[in-house]
Amino acid sequence: MILYHISAKKLITRCTFSMLAASLILCPAVFSGCSAKTENVKNTDAGSQDPISATAIKLNTAVTVTIYDSQDRELLTECMNLCDKYEKIFSRTADDSELYQLNHRELTPVKGTEDTYQVSASLAELVSKGLDYSVLSEGAFDIAIEPLTSLWDFTAENPKVPKDSLIQAALPKCNYHNISVDTDKNEITLKTDDTAIELGAIAKGYIADRLKDYLVSQNVKSAIINLGGNVLCIGEKTDNSAFKIGIQKPFADRSETIAVMDIRDKSVVSSGIYERCFEQDGTLYHHLLNPKTGYPYDNGLIAVTIISDQSVDGDALSTTCFALGLEDGMKLAESLDDVQAFFVTSDYEIHYTRDFQKKIKVTETE
Repeated sequence: MILYHISAKKLITRCTFSMLAASLILCPAVFSGCSAKTENVKNTDAGSQDPISATAIKLNTAVTVTIYDSQDRELLTECMNLCDKYEKIFSRTADDSELYQLNHRELTPVKGTEDTYQVSASLAELVSKGLDYSVLSEGAFDIAIEPLTSLWDFTAENPKVPKDSLIQAALPKCNYHNISVDTDKNEITLKTDDTAIELGAIAKGYIADRLKDYLVSQNVKSAIINLGGNVLCIGEKTDNSAFKIGIQKPFADRSETIAVMDIRDKSVVSSGIYERCFEQDGTLYHHLLNPKTGYPYDNGLIAVTIISDQSVDGDALSTTCFALGLEDGMKLAESLDDVQAFFVTSDYEIHYTRDFQKKIKVTETE
């Protein structure tokens, strides 16, 4: 299965990218739940009117929060603390996280049941949101894909394609119909013993929204939250101009963009085959896995970008629309209120949803 080749050996070092501070480069990464290892915080002096900013390794990616209308550095500290809080809930791999304990049945079942568990309101809410998109996509986006994703390790030093026998054995376990959630009681039911939940395609968006809620509650009106490429803009710049969000050209150098957009008070999230990938036997494998085949999607797309009000929706939709392919993904995006999208095909053509360029100023850079 040949997925997409542009001198594949040169692509391997280009599967993760960074965001530039002045003209932000969107560079998604998968939230895999690893603990923070290093922290680098850079703030301006208290008396300066320059933006204050903090960067730290959280959620297995670089998290940056920049505030334009406040000099209160405690706001930055609390944002990083919130990332730690939610990682303790949503991580699939950290054995002390709530999701890990749910997946491994380390929680005590609700009295009178064998498969229903009391969870936090945050976990119940996010699983419910994930199920909504699983239903909307008819399983192209499936939060029960954990038995499959756990076989693929795109962050390993020498990643390899799993044995096909293991992939085939995992596929029957990937079925969102085996998950139900009661958000009134904060209860999740896992209907089979081998059902497990993966929230990596939606958790960072949810966390970005919670950081925004906190900052807005503290009267912040101008800020950018960047969770490894999930970008959420609060308001606009203090001079009333829009934030410039540049979309990284897939497989290109970090400074190269395929488009630059003017964004005010919106979320921008991309999913693409360049985010996490490796080559084996001349074939490029990426992390966007098809729960029906067990292998990466091969549908002629290399990236999808979603602009939405809520980052959790952009996170889920970028993966969902990619999974559906250009035609069906475009139809879905256009059917939703307050959602705009563009799709990049393997020939580097950009396909916009209806009225995109009327609602969002965008400049293609090629």
